[in-house]
Amino acid sequence: MTKGYWIVHISITDPGRYPEYLAADRIVFEKYEARFLVRGGRFEAPEGPAKARHVVIEFDSFEKALACYHSPEYQAAAKLRRSFSDSEIVIVEGMA
Repeated sequence: MTKGYWIVHISITDPGRYPEYLAADRIVFEKYEARFLVRGGRFEAPEGPAKARHVVIEFDSFEKALACYHSPEYQAAAKLRRSFSDSEIVIVEGMA
């Protein structure tokens, strides 16, 4: 079974309240056994503008990555993320 990944690009717009989102998503990621491979860090965007932060999250399968995103728990957390940041998420299937 191939793994699934979230690739997240994010610029935090309300740093004072963003920890509310982090607290809400932590519970969901634990439930879906997500593993953070990249969370911030130095980066270079040689071919255009980029958001301020980048995150890569690994799941045991593409289906599990989708289930996590579409879960009611994550959708509640996502409302917070959207309120406190400008972000985009791409969910991709890894190579077999």
